[in-house]
This record gives sequence, structure tokens and C-alpha cells, in this order.
Amino acid sequence: MSTDNGVGGARVTPRGEDVAAAPPGTSADSAGSAAGSDEPAGSAGSGAPAGSAGSGASTAARLQALFEGHRLTPTQRRIAHCMVRRAADAPFLSSVELAELAGVSQPSVTRFAVALGFDGYPALRKHLREVAPAGPEAHEGSYNEYQQAVLAEIDNLRHLAALLADPAPVVRAGRLLAGSRPLPVLGLRAASAQARGFTYFARKVHPDVRLLDEGGTILADRVDAARHAGATVLLCFALPRHPREVVEGLEYAREAGLTVVTVADSAFAPVARHSDLLLPAAVGTGLAFDTACAPMLLGRVLLEAMCDALPDAQARLEEFDAKAAERGLFVE
Repeated sequence: MSTDNGVGGARVTPRGEDVAAAPPGTSADSAGSAAGSDEPAGSAGSGAPAGSAGSGASTAARLQALFEGHRLTPTQRRIAHCMVRRAADAPFLSSVELAELAGVSQPSVTRFAVALGFDGYPALRKHLREVAPAGPEAHEGSYNEYQQAVLAEIDNLRHLAALLADPAPVVRAGRLLAGSRPLPVLGLRAASAQARGFTYFARKVHPDVRLLDEGGTILADRVDAARHAGATVLLCFALPRHPREVVEGLEYAREAGLTVVTVADSAFAPVARHSDLLLPAAVGTGLAFDTACAPMLLGRVLLEAMCDALPDAQARLEEFDAKAAERGLFVE
């Protein structure tokens, strides 16, 4: 999927990497032009560029659709990521406030707006205000912080469901994972739970799944071992805050010849440029620690797609169930 596409509508560049799909209303040719050069997809004097999301989408989904199909610099991706994470506030932030939140300079915010096809940041903000919901969503102020965190995760899951309307990228990922023997699965720090959960279930249907949960030189050693054993694909779960060793590990894996499939919190995440197929699933940020319901569910969806691509998956599951019953593994 992309340097940002959602799970919907990935396309392939000449290097074989998936990049952002053309937003709704944008032709494939115009999106390809934007991805292939540093020029904005729309002319710099235009109003809203083609590709704004429909009125039924959430603010975050609108922002994602607006950014898709544009070649953004690392600094601009940082601004985009910040705006998606602060979607409710984005239409009302000044360029100085957005720069401070994203940790960039104010001129960088202006250049970002121009790269999207606007005259400048005021035109971008005006567009965001015009397409923003008419008022606060469903009595937002009546919910306490715990309820708001749950509702935010529900919104993340709805966004994931919308992206899965086009199952092609997930189906492609499932086939890639099924065809790799062994299949290394990487997840460090905050993402280790996602990687471990995927590995636990994947081992019931895939003959050789290897969990990579250590960084540094050990990670490079284990990538080499998997590659020499015949691995063709590496699956990575990458969540904020993104460890440097994950980025370096993915770069090393691609240099070793592995295709990298990544589940990340955003297509603008630091791991995007080192991924051949990126599947985004947003994390919740309303509590002291991020919540990762959508990435976890996307991992299970990937498991399903991998099972569909493994001809003996059902037989393996039935064999496990029979042995589990024979050994009395479960009390149910």
C-alpha cells in the first residue's frame, strides 16, 4: 500500500514499491504525475485540489485523502502525520501553531500547503474548514476522557473498515506472507505485542514463522538467517514512537533482498520509505499510552488473508484442534 495509501487502492511505482492511490476524483495519470515529481498535483493557484473525501468521511479520513497522491518530503510527511493525529483541531490551527506541534519551521508549513496545490497555508486552512463537520461530533463534551478514548478507537476502526472496502492490497499481502518459507515477523518495543500475537496464531497454519523481537546487530543476524533459509518476505509491525533500529532493520532487510510488508500507524510513518507494501491502521492517542486496536485487528485480517492463500491451512487447524482435545489443552 503505500507511502500512504490506505488498505485501498495501492499502485506500483517503477521500483515496485506501493505508493498512495489516487484520491477519489483524481485520474491515475494525474496521481502518477504527482508521485513522479516534486510538483504539486494541482496548480499552485487552484482552490481545493481534486481528491477531497466525501462529506460522510471523518475529518481524519478527509485529511488522509487530501494528502494521498502527493510526493511529500520527510518534513512534509511529518506535518501531514501531525495533522492526521490532530484532525479535529487541524482546520483551526495557525501555521505557527501547526509548525510548533509538528516540530518544523513555519516556512515548511507554507511549502507543505503549496505542495498540496494551494496558494498557501491560509487557502489550505480555509479548505479544511469548508469540508469539516458543521459542528462538534455527537455531544463530544459530554463524554469523559476514558469514553472519548474508546470513541476515538471506534472511529479508527471505522476508518480501517472503509479502507478495507478494497481488499486487493490485503489479499496481495496475504499471498506474499503465505509464500515466504520461513516468514520472519518483526516487532520491537510498542509493536512487539502485535508481532507476537500475529506469530502465535500464524504458527498454527504456516510451517515456519520466526519472531524477530530483538534489535541491534542481533536483528541483522536473524534477518540474514531467515534470508539464507529461503525467506522472501518480512512482515513488520511498526507503532509510535518508532525505534531507529526498526527503520534500520527494514532498510537492511530490503538490501538483503526481502520484500517488506508493514503494518504501521500511518502511511507517513518513518518506516514508509523502507516498505514495499504498507498497510496503515491508526492508533489512539487520547490516553497516556497509545492504544492499538486497529493495528491489532488489521493483523488478524492479514492472518485471514494468509490462511486463504495457504492450501493446507484448514487441515492444519483441524489437526491442531484434534490434538488439543486429545491433550486436554483447554477447559472449554
